[in-house]
Formats: sequence, C-alpha cells, structure tokens
Amino acid sequence: MTAAASGSGPRPGVRELAAGWPFGASGAKTALSDLDVPKEEAQFRELDETGEQTARAVRNARRRQAEAEAAERRHARRLARANREDSVPSRGSYAPGGGRVAPLDSPAMWRATTVQACGLWPFASGSGAPMTGVPLGQHISTGATVCGDPLNWFTRARYISNPSLFMLGMPGLGKSTLINRMLIGLAAQGVVPLVLGDLKPDYVDTVRALGGQVISIARGVGGLNVLDPGAMGAVAAKIGGAAGQVLAAETHGRVLNMVAALLTIVRGRPISDHEQSVLSACLRHLRERTPQGHTFRLPQLLSVLEEGPPDVRQVTLDRGQESRYRDAVDPLHRSLLGILDGPLGDTFAAETSTHVDPDATAVCIDISRIGEADSQLTAAAMLAAWSDGLGTVAASHALADAGLAPRRWFFTVLDELWRPLRAASGIVDRIDALTRLNRSLGLADAKITHTLKDAEALGVEADKAKARGFVERAGMVACAGLPRTEMEELARVVGLTRREIELVSSWSSPPGWAQEGGNEEPPGRGRFLIKVGGRPGIPIQVAITSTERHLHDTNTRWIANGEAEQLMAERAALMRTVTAGDLPEIGDRDSWPLNPGYR
Repeated sequence: MTAAASGSGPRPGVRELAAGWPFGASGAKTALSDLDVPKEEAQFRELDETGEQTARAVRNARRRQAEAEAAERRHARRLARANREDSVPSRGSYAPGGGRVAPLDSPAMWRATTVQACGLWPFASGSGAPMTGVPLGQHISTGATVCGDPLNWFTRARYISNPSLFMLGMPGLGKSTLINRMLIGLAAQGVVPLVLGDLKPDYVDTVRALGGQVISIARGVGGLNVLDPGAMGAVAAKIGGAAGQVLAAETHGRVLNMVAALLTIVRGRPISDHEQSVLSACLRHLRERTPQGHTFRLPQLLSVLEEGPPDVRQVTLDRGQESRYRDAVDPLHRSLLGILDGPLGDTFAAETSTHVDPDATAVCIDISRIGEADSQLTAAAMLAAWSDGLGTVAASHALADAGLAPRRWFFTVLDELWRPLRAASGIVDRIDALTRLNRSLGLADAKITHTLKDAEALGVEADKAKARGFVERAGMVACAGLPRTEMEELARVVGLTRREIELVSSWSSPPGWAQEGGNEEPPGRGRFLIKVGGRPGIPIQVAITSTERHLHDTNTRWIANGEAEQLMAERAALMRTVTAGDLPEIGDRDSWPLNPGYR
C-alpha cells in the first residue's frame, strides 16, 4: 500500500509521476508531445474495409491531378513559343515533335559503274575503295566492295611498282582462301595460275575445276627428269635461228643449275666451281650426241662421267693422266651415285611422268604426298617444280616475242613459305631472284607464311637477310590476325599506324566459348589488312561462296569417320558440275551438289 492510499501525504523522496499533467490530458492533445491528434474521420489512411477512401485521400488525389495538368499546360505553351513562325529554324527545332521538317530515314545506298549510273550524276559518289582487280570482299568500315590483286594493281591501276604479294597471319584465319579467290579471278581474266609445289594440297581441286593441269611428284606416284629441257627445249627448236640459240643456251643453264642444286641437297654444301665446269661439259656432250626430240637421264650423265670423253677430260686438266682425271671427278661421281641410289633416285632418275602443258589454263604441281620428315625430297621437288614451271614461263614469252603465240601472263603461288625456306639454301636464292626479276618475267607472285620469325629460323645469316627482303620488296602486304609483338616488328618494315596494329592484333584472339558446342569461328577469320607503301591500310572482310568453301577446305583430315566418303562424293559431284559449266541458279539451293549448310 502506498502512502497516498493510506491517506497520509506523500513520503519524502518519492516523486509524483502525474505531477504537472493538465486535467483531461487523455483528450485531443497529449501532455508529452503537445500535438493535436486529428479526428478519426480526418486521418489519411489506405482504403478501409468497405473499399472507400477517406476525404483527405480524395483531396490529395485531386491536388496531384491539378499539378500534372498545370505542368502539361506549361509544356504546351513552351512548345508553342518554340514553334512560332519567327523562331523555328529551317531544319526544325530540337524539341520533341517540334519543327517544320519531320524525321526522315537515311536514304538507301547503291553502287554502280559510271556507265550504269551516268544518268544519276552528280548524285552518285565514289566510295574511295579500289575497284581494279579481283573482287576480294567488303571494306570493314564503309561496306564498300574492295578489289585487288598484284597483277592488276601493277598493270592497270599502277598502284604498286612490283607485282608481288606477301601475306602473313596466324594459321586458320583464311590466308589460302584469299589467295584462292585471287587465283580464280585471275584465271577468269586469262592469267595462268602456277602453283609450283602445293604442300598441303590447297589448290588441287581449284585447278581441276578451272580445267587446269595437276602434276603429282612423290615416290611411286610421279617423277621429274631434271635433265629434260621441257618446254624451253621444244620452243628453242621451234623458233630456230639466233633467238632459238639464245633460248637453248638458257635451257642448258637451267638444267645445270638444277643438277647442281640436287648435289647441294645431297652434300649439304654447294659444289665447287671446277665440278660445275665438269657437269656443264658432260651435259653439253650428252646433248650433242642425243637425237633431236629425245631426252637423257641421270644414269646417262653418270656413264659420260665414267667414260671420260676428250671434251670432258679437257676441263679437268688431266694432261693425259688417268689418275688426275679420276681425282678430279671422283667426288662428283660419288655424289651422283648418292642421288641415284639414295632417297632422290626414284623421283628424279626416271623419265618425267607428266610434262607441263604450256597451253594449260592453270598448273598445280602437287608434292603433298611427300612425307613431312623427308626434307631432302621436299627441297628437291620444290626446286624441280620451280625450274620446270619458270622454264615454261620463259618458253611462252619466247614464243610471244617471235610472234608465234599470244602474250600470256602468269600468277605464281608459294604457300607455306617456311617449309621450302628451311628445306634448302638454294630455294632462298631462287625465290630471292624471282622477287627481283618478276617484272621482266611477266608474272606476279604471292608468298604466304605465318610470321616474320620464319626467316629468323634459317641457319645462315645471308639467307635470313634474303628472306627478310621478301617483305620489303613486296608491292602488296596482306596481314591476317597476328600478335601485337609481331605487328610491332612488322611496323618497322611496312609502316603501320597504332590503330592498324591494334586492329590486326584483335583479329588474333581465339573464338568464344560456344554454349552448345557449335562451330564457333575466331573473330579474325576472313579479315585482312592490305597495305601498299605508305598508304593507309584497307581492312576487308572476305565472304566466300559455297563452291569456294568446298573446293578449298584445309581441314579435310579432321572429318569424322563416315563423313569423309560423303564429302568426297559431294566434292566429286561439284567438280563435275563446275567443269561441265551447268551451275544451277543462285536461288535454287536444293539443286546444288553440295549443301551450303554442310559443316
């Protein structure tokens, strides 16, 4: 019991909790906060149980609606002031929906020749992309069609001073595909493509589809007689006179250089000068006693060396002594025996299985059946192919100079340049001479490799310098995707801007992770940067047709079991269709021998 309840006054030290509260504090105003508590019907709250709003909620909604209508009226008045006759610019104001001129879509862009679009002048304008040569693809930035090839840019457009192309790029980005496009386009213009040593092969099906000639060189497949004068010998006999004698002398020199190259491959070092003189005397002796129209082979050259006729002994300075003659020719004799009885004898000691046809629309010498590890045979086959092919070019020009045949131009392709460069030192010299003399030879060339570091892998410093000069002397340089370090090294030779280095470097990125395991292509496939001298580079995107895709497939060894036979049958059907010249209409997709969606 408290003190108040007992009737006695409050005890000392105890505070009265209700002291100071006004009477009736439990009413509309509280004593603690001194706030007025509104009546229940005037309080703002959500919909009650009956679904009706309070009067305060209705008033607030009306107020908000009035504010929105006022803002809309103010915006309409501003638009009216902006659209007055004296304030609207000719192209319209920047207010939403304002102005005199309504928005228009961009006009459609069309490309046409000056003959087709002459009536639209001056409304037709050029795109700035080169239009001379084989159609390659579209400009990545403008979408304009880009045309070009080393032969047309040298002869017609005069863009370059040397009809040569050097291409670099990582594997699998379409380098051979772009060259294949040039090969097809040039063949349609009457130029003769020459693939002198197809190592994969990449161009066999295309050459066959063009109606050209395919020659295979390998053990048990086909051989090449390096002592056969070939087309040059036949043309020299046909022309006759002083011009025929000049061509015959050049034929003799080519055969001599080819035999010396084979001996260099077998020995691993060049032959001496006096041995080359002995070889020249033996070849001359054989040619004098061989009937016109017949050829001789390496075993017969060895027999002449063993026999030792007077004109051969004379160059050895034997002075009538048999021992001095044997001492002079025995090293050469052993090396020739090494060719006949060694790894090269089966391929180069017999008669030529198939001669190069001077009138062929295209020629491909296929050496892909030679094993990867057989570097000696690869080098010898490459040298023999180049000797025979360039001899055919010289014979064609000799006939044209004599007025016996029309002038023909040639386009040579050397793919996978790193393999022949490492095979033998003589190939570097031959390619180096070709890049310097191709203008006088009447042929354009394309060389393909992966990086500039391929030249650094050569053993001899002189060969490295010659290989680096291929890029410096090239009229055109095409770059597929390359790492940044490689592009910076190339920029010291070609002259690339920082933007071009970044662009080509981005093309070397790997493809994304496919979500469903589909064929995800790398971002740089089919993209190239073409550089000519100090001009800005031309970035292009190459889009190939279905026929090109299946004529040129570098991944045929990665076809699953059961699909290889189907692909070969479809490719054979496509070859028959192309060579017959009865291709179906473009829109009739179902009639194509090869489904574009395959692979």
